[in-house]
Amino acid sequence: MQVVSPIREKLVTGGKTYHNVTEDICKQVEGEPTKEWKIAFGVALLVFAYGGYWVGRTWWQGLGVWGLNKTVGWAWDITNFVWWVGIGHAGTLISAILLLFRQKWRTSINRAAEAMTIFAVLCAGSFIFFHMGRPWLAYWALPIPNTFGSLWVNFNSPLVWDVFAISTYLSVSVLFWYIGLIPDLATIRDRATGIRKTIYGALSFGWTGGARAWARYEDVSLILAGLSTPLVLSVHTIVSFDFATSVIPGWHTTIFPPYFVAGAIFSGFAMVQNLMLITRVVFKMEDYITIEHISLMNKVITITGSIVGVAYITEFFIAAYSGVQYESYAFINRATGPLWWSYAMMMTCNVLSPQIFWFKALRENIVVSFVIAVVVNIGMWFERFVIIVTSLHRDYLPSSWTYFTPRMGDIGDYLFTFGLFFTCFLLFAKFLPVINMAEVKAVLKTSSEDKK
Repeated sequence: MQVVSPIREKLVTGGKTYHNVTEDICKQVEGEPTKEWKIAFGVALLVFAYGGYWVGRTWWQGLGVWGLNKTVGWAWDITNFVWWVGIGHAGTLISAILLLFRQKWRTSINRAAEAMTIFAVLCAGSFIFFHMGRPWLAYWALPIPNTFGSLWVNFNSPLVWDVFAISTYLSVSVLFWYIGLIPDLATIRDRATGIRKTIYGALSFGWTGGARAWARYEDVSLILAGLSTPLVLSVHTIVSFDFATSVIPGWHTTIFPPYFVAGAIFSGFAMVQNLMLITRVVFKMEDYITIEHISLMNKVITITGSIVGVAYITEFFIAAYSGVQYESYAFINRATGPLWWSYAMMMTCNVLSPQIFWFKALRENIVVSFVIAVVVNIGMWFERFVIIVTSLHRDYLPSSWTYFTPRMGDIGDYLFTFGLFFTCFLLFAKFLPVINMAEVKAVLKTSSEDKK
């Protein structure tokens, strides 16, 4: 008697067949939009439009609409930029690293995670354009030939490294996501008629589903996974260099690269958890996004949250051990200064809240999982706020100490990115299969296994 691995049973429930998988996943693409989708899309568009108004005001009036001042020259803009880049990390991690390690539990969540990566990176990149003030001159950040001849970007600047790292990461992520879509687009093409058949036929690039096509598909997937894996580490490492290469107390530390990467995976997995739990309910995907997926995601959140907690403690140790009074004061000020409340939020949300997942009953509770994932992303936003604002608002000269208060310009631009993100994600979930049909079918039990 053959023993079937228990994890294979838990990844897809309900006794699904290949035909059931196709029908269940295609129905949200082929059917009319649900009432819940229409409401969510309407709200996303309203937020997008309201945020767009503030983006327009920012470009028309200048960065003075933000709450920046002479001391706190970076604030919500860079906080939100780093936060969105972190959100975009989990997609490549799930798609690339888990693929290389042959982790089957990625199959139901990888496509939504990849789409989340693309949209989150677009949101992060938008803050670069906001901060330029003159976005029509954005091409100046690229090393391209120009009429001035001698005008080149400063390759010594980590801000230029950001441009290269994020653009490369976005390009590879889009390619990885689209390659994975092709077999499913061909399935929808074969079921469609009229203009829909033409559109999905063009998008599927003539996919035949033959043995040679599948062999090439798997080879390309592995190659892209191999290329993407270093990007998971490099992108947020380079973002951390924006701070670590400076001489500002609280920033000038070598722990930032691994600390930022762990935090990015932490927040990224939390956002994937939120999106997949919503998708599970709205599209009735309980048999594909199972309790096993939720539990495994929560385990990753617990591990990375613990790593981030150790990094917080290590920062205080380094500051005390260094003997540099400015460094020590920067961290004491974070915990006890005027912005102590933001530090308390960071520690509570990021270090304490994920520890409840050590209990299996809570780790497998859907409501608790959703709430903690939201709390984690709030905490990770406050982490970036603490790193940036509390390190700047009190510098070497007490005469220049000040306080940062955001204005509607800061808040409006942040809301714009939320509207952009959810508008894109809802359109993706309606017109493209939100779960990878081909890979889900690969983890189904076969009929021969059922007989045994």
